[in-house]
Amino acid sequence: MKPPADAFVLHLPVQPEDIDQLNHVNNAVYLRWMQEAAIAHWGTLASGAMQAAMFWVVRRHEIDYLHSARLGDVVVTQTWVGAEVDGYFERYTQMARQRDGRTLARARSLWAPMDMTSGTRIRTVPDDVRALFSSGR
Repeated sequence: MKPPADAFVLHLPVQPEDIDQLNHVNNAVYLRWMQEAAIAHWGTLASGAMQAAMFWVVRRHEIDYLHSARLGDVVVTQTWVGAEVDGYFERYTQMARQRDGRTLARARSLWAPMDMTSGTRIRTVPDDVRALFSSGR
């Protein structure tokens, strides 16, 4: 998986609380970072009106853990939205160690768009949202 040139990027320094008993970043932390990157991506690109109208929830995560991060590492987290699949949107995330570029984890998630007022799933995503985020534009 190669991130596109316009992937959203977060640099996340490994903190002491991210380390588990095996002395590396716990797998659950990668999941948290995926969530943080997705939320930051939405919050950075979506207009105030978009954010007031809708939110996103995860339906599925598939994560491949490839290598370990340790205290002192900075993890470069890249995320981007793929195609719409049966009314859900693919989101890809790749995390690499900054100092050597080694891929630590990669993931594919399915996210559902939800109506902020009713809390129900949005079946047709507005064109302006699709244009900003989806590769299926």
